[in-house]
Amino acid sequence: MSEQQTGRLYGVGLGPGDPSLMTVRAVEVIAEADVIAYHSARHGRSIARSIAERHLRPDHIEERLVYPVTTETTDHPGGYRGAMDEFYADAAARLAAHLDAGRTVAVLAEGDPLFYGSYMHMHKRLADRYLTEVIPGVTSVSAAAARLGAPLVEGEEVLTVLPGTLPEEELTARLATTDAAAVMKLGRTFPTVRRALERSGRLADARYVERATMDAERSAPLAEVDPESVPYFSMAVLPSRVDAPREESGMGEVVVVGLGPAGPLWLTPEARAELAAAQDLVGYSTYLDRVPVRPGQRRHASDNKVESVRAEFALDLARRGRRVAVVSSGDPGVFAMATAVLEAASEDPYREVPVRIVPGMTAAHAAAARAGAPLGHDYAVISLSDRLKPWEVIAERLRAAAAADLVLALYNPGSRSRVWQVGKARELLLEHRAPDTPVVLGRDIGGPGERVRIVRLADLDPADVDMRTILLVGSSQTRTVRRGDGTEVVWTPRRYPEG
Repeated sequence: MSEQQTGRLYGVGLGPGDPSLMTVRAVEVIAEADVIAYHSARHGRSIARSIAERHLRPDHIEERLVYPVTTETTDHPGGYRGAMDEFYADAAARLAAHLDAGRTVAVLAEGDPLFYGSYMHMHKRLADRYLTEVIPGVTSVSAAAARLGAPLVEGEEVLTVLPGTLPEEELTARLATTDAAAVMKLGRTFPTVRRALERSGRLADARYVERATMDAERSAPLAEVDPESVPYFSMAVLPSRVDAPREESGMGEVVVVGLGPAGPLWLTPEARAELAAAQDLVGYSTYLDRVPVRPGQRRHASDNKVESVRAEFALDLARRGRRVAVVSSGDPGVFAMATAVLEAASEDPYREVPVRIVPGMTAAHAAAARAGAPLGHDYAVISLSDRLKPWEVIAERLRAAAAADLVLALYNPGSRSRVWQVGKARELLLEHRAPDTPVVLGRDIGGPGERVRIVRLADLDPADVDMRTILLVGSSQTRTVRRGDGTEVVWTPRRYPEG
C-alpha cells in the first residue's frame, strides 16, 4: 500500500503530568488525529489519557492498550518477557489496521515518547512501514529538577539517568562515579536505591520527588522518606555538586587514590567517586593534571621528590576538617604515596586522622596485559631506583629472584640522573637467565606515547629505557609466540615442570 493511502503515526510526548506543560505541537497533533491510543494497566486508568483529556473529542477513536501484566506474575509460557512481547506485537497490529485504513494515529506518552516510554515499542514495530513523527515532551527528570529548584548539572558535569531496577552493586558504582543523577522507576526498588546511595556516599545529597507537577506532588530529602510510601512514579535526584554546601567540622580524612597508569579509562569507579567527593586534591603536578578540574575543589600540586612533605600537608588539611584525596599514579601501595601517608599518619600529631587507600591498576599489570600474560606465574616486583635504598640491596634481591626463576617486574629502571642501573641489572640477570629470555619494555602504557616492545635479555639496551618505562623480565618458562595476525605475545605458563 502506498504512503498516500496509509495514515500517519505520531508518538506524542505529553510532559510530566501537568496538562499546561504539553507542547503546542502535541496539542495540534491530538486535534488532527483520528485515533488516540494510550497504555493502561488492567484497572483501565491511564495517566497519559488524563493529561490529554481536555483535548480529546467525542469522535476520536480511542485504542486502550492494556498491559497483560505490570508487577504481578504471569503464567505465559514465555514468562514476563514473553507476555509483554506478545502484547506489543498485538498492540502494533491493532494500530497498523488503523494506519492501513488511512487513519492518523496518535500514541500518547507521558514525559517524552523515547525516554523509557512504552511508545518506543510501537515505534520499533511500525516506523519502518508508515510515515512517523515523534513529538518530544518535557521529561520527568527535567520536571523533578525544576520542582526542587536546584541546578541539575552545570559546566562540564555529567548527568547519569538510571533505572532503579538495576542490581544494587551496579547502582552503587554508577552513583559513586557520576556528578549528578536521576534514578527512576522507584516503587518497590526504593530500598535498594537507598542502600546504593548510602554505600556510594551520596545519600546526604539525594532528594526525593514524587509525581512532579501533578496534584499529589511531594518532595523531601531522600533519607527521610518512608519506603512503604513510595509509588512507581517517583524519582531520586542527585543535583549538581557545584556550589553544594560542604560541612567542615571536626576531623576530615585522607584518601590515597590510585589513578592507574594513564588517563580516565584506567580509573576504577571507586577512585572516580573519591576524586569527585574530595574538597582538596594533593599530588605531584604531573599526576594531578590527570584529574578533571571541578568547581569548588582546591588543588595543591608539588614536585615529585617531596612525598613526606606532601603527606604531612594532606594530613594537616584533614585535621582542619577537610576531605582530602592524595593522588598517586598506578596503585598507591606500589612504590607510591600510600606508604608516605601511612608513615606520617603513624606519628603524632596525625595518629587520629582517618586514612583510607583506594587501589589502582598497576603499571606492571597494565604493561603485562598489553604484551600478553608474562605474569602468568610467580613473579617479583623490584624497584631499580637507588634513591631510597643502596644498590647493593637491589643487586642482592635481583640475584635472589633470578635464582628462584621468578618473572621480574622492574620499576623505576632509569631516568636522566640514573643511567647505569639497567645495564648492571642485565648483567646480574644473565648470570641466571638465558640470553634469549624475553623482556617486555612497556613505555607510557595507556598514554599518547605508548610503546610496547619485546626484546631478548641479551639485547636489552639501556638507551631504550627512561623513567616512563617498566621492564618485565621472563623466567626460564616464559614464551614468545607470533600469532596468525602477525602480533607477538609473551606468556608464562601456570604449570611449572616438576624436578
